[in-house]
Amino acid sequence: MPDHFSSYHPFVNLVYFMGILLCSMFFMHPVFQVIALISAFVYSVMLQGMRALRFNLLYMIPLLLIVAVMNPVFNHAGVTILFYLKNGNPITLESILFGVAAACMFVTVIMWFSCYNAVMTSDKFIYLFGKIIPSLSLIFSMVLRFVPRYITQIKVISNAQKCIGRDVTQGNILRRARNGMTILSIMTTWALENAIETADSMKSRGYGLPNRTSFSIYRFDSRDKTVFTIMMVLLSILLLGAVWGENTIRFFPSIKAASITPLSVLVYTAYMFLCMMPVIINLMEAVKWKSIKSKI
Repeated sequence: MPDHFSSYHPFVNLVYFMGILLCSMFFMHPVFQVIALISAFVYSVMLQGMRALRFNLLYMIPLLLIVAVMNPVFNHAGVTILFYLKNGNPITLESILFGVAAACMFVTVIMWFSCYNAVMTSDKFIYLFGKIIPSLSLIFSMVLRFVPRYITQIKVISNAQKCIGRDVTQGNILRRARNGMTILSIMTTWALENAIETADSMKSRGYGLPNRTSFSIYRFDSRDKTVFTIMMVLLSILLLGAVWGENTIRFFPSIKAASITPLSVLVYTAYMFLCMMPVIINLMEAVKWKSIKSKI
């Protein structure tokens, strides 16, 4: 399924991810964390398919379990003692639940950042910040695309080195280490040359000049205005919920959270719609497309 949310204006995409990342990092309430975790998982799979599904199942879920288990081993705060370790340190219910919450937050933020990297391309970032901070936006966009390009290039160099018997998988340990250093040296040289060529190319095009004009394919149309307005309404509800204490929970010394009220249900619903907004947009576009095809 194509991602229609990425076709919206870059400003809408940026504001959405900034808001959702901040909410995922600061709202430790279990309901909010479950909503954010499921939404990030679904959207990442929708964006990247089996690759994201494999990554989440093989790396994110084990990481979540490891962080959740390690926290109560080192953090012994809390008043509800479940049992004692052999060294005498207590394992408390509060530390276990806080470890689970911290693990969910950590994994959710990583998933959202993977979605951000897929939606917010370097072109969009340069479009948004090219006139405000041209040098910094160029550097940041180069950093964002550096890792995938680095991985692709290192595979090309490794295959070339393997053809002449100088790969890291060939020879004894000393030989492999020497081959690895050679590949690393080639990659470093390639990265520096690529950065210099990119900087010279942008300079020759007049990038960063005060009166320079540039072509842009992005237009803030009525569709963007509608989604942006809905997004601001949902974020406002969440902000009011945070002021009223509906979005937070206390873990230490004892667990305390706000009771479920009609207001808290409203805040939970607003957060669910905010997190699932890209998924809802994609599903609505898919239904619309099928409806159009059925009429042809």
